[in-house]
Amino acid sequence: MHYDYCYNNHMNDNDQYLNSKRGGIRQGAGRRNGTGKFREPTTVLRVPASQTTVIKDFLIAYQRKKLTVDIDAVIDFEWPKLNTPPINLLLYSSKVSAGFPSPAEEHVEKRLNPNDFLIDQMDATFFVTIQGYSMMDVGLLPNDKAVVDRSKQASIGDIVLAVIDGEFTIKTLSRNKDGSPKLLPANSTGAYSPIEIKEGMNFEIWGVVTGSFRRFK
Repeated sequence: MHYDYCYNNHMNDNDQYLNSKRGGIRQGAGRRNGTGKFREPTTVLRVPASQTTVIKDFLIAYQRKKLTVDIDAVIDFEWPKLNTPPINLLLYSSKVSAGFPSPAEEHVEKRLNPNDFLIDQMDATFFVTIQGYSMMDVGLLPNDKAVVDRSKQASIGDIVLAVIDGEFTIKTLSRNKDGSPKLLPANSTGAYSPIEIKEGMNFEIWGVVTGSFRRFK
């Protein structure tokens, strides 16, 4: 799934309404608050003409820094090792909340190969390391390994690995009312904001997250 948003921005010029013979500014005319490049209300500010480029560059850098925080990029792309002997571990049919399960033979249901459990398609699967806490509410914590399958078609509600302007991130795929995509964090603290895929962004989904694993010791 690939989205590539490259549009030219045009500022609304209310002066045309001030000079209009139709009675001035119309109620509700112009761009709605929160729908422009910065997704928040804007105001007119007079600056020296010589500083226009400097201020534009500052605003672009500000938006890029804010986006980087929300992206919460992942690291360490790793492929599964090939031609490794399967490891079949005992899978107990009884559920045990703590402690070591009884080794009684009647409780052993079958043997489980962890690779078979985690990986659906070996040649399309890779692992990435989680860095931050943007997806902690779905159990993805720093240093966890997320399992990503590139062969699966992403659907709304899936946890996906996406790349935005060259930065990789894991988020839940969603969309706006107008159909444009957005990425949602899973962190109830409010420390991370949804990522709106806006004009000028290069956006692509690299795969669907099918699972994860971690070490405690």
